Amino acid sequence: MKVALVQHNIKWAEPKVNCDHISQLLKGTPKVDLVVLPEMFSTGFATKPEGIAENEPSYSLEWMKKSAAKMDCAIAGSVALKTEQGYFNRFYFVKPDGSVTAYDKRHLFTYGGEHLTFKPGNERVVINWRGVRILPIICYDLRFPVWSRNRGDYDMMICVASWSIPRRHHWDTLSRARAIENQCYMAAVNRVGTDPTREYNGGTAFIDPFGQPIASCADGKEEVIVCEVDLQKLENYRKKFPALGDRDNFSIL
Repeated sequence: MKVALVQHNIKWAEPKVNCDHISQLLKGTPKVDLVVLPEMFSTGFATKPEGIAENEPSYSLEWMKKSAAKMDCAIAGSVALKTEQGYFNRFYFVKPDGSVTAYDKRHLFTYGGEHLTFKPGNERVVINWRGVRILPIICYDLRFPVWSRNRGDYDMMICVASWSIPRRHHWDTLSRARAIENQCYMAAVNRVGTDPTREYNGGTAFIDPFGQPIASCADGKEEVIVCEVDLQKLENYRKKFPALGDRDNFSIL
């Protein structure tokens, strides 16, 4: 399966502008099965979502549906969403037929106050797409390995993020650690640019089960990289080094 990772700058609170910009960035991209966008790709990361979060059905989701159908691929990324139940940082995985799988961010970023306005999700989600089983997580989730522990039920983890420069070393280290300990591919997608309070320099990378980046975006630059999931290589590695069979069993909600 071929995957395109999009590292882009995000114009604050402008969903249409950002979606149009992503469409331009994707022009000329080779045929892929999946496009992955950063956290809150259409607005920028907002801990105070009033006036910024989109209402259901959101413009961003409709754009994802149209783009997925046009490109005959799935499109994934998170948006700030206002619902009847409250605000959620919601990851959407949209297939070409218009079907949608959603995951709500489990671990809200208390250091930035995200927990004061957003509601946490409580459901772990695994998505099957063109032969690959995918676990989505969002940004701060990356720090909590029990939540994303591989139970033998996924092949690739996707982490979409707005991870700022001061903790960039953590991003690089943790994304590689999650790939190693879970014997999986990792699509780690971060943004570049600035918002009203933070600065970002990327670190988007596609990491193999050995913890090695197969491909990565240049720091501070908007870029689209295309990578490939090799399920045969993954299966061979898991059989040769069956560490997942020795994993601890955790009690998850």
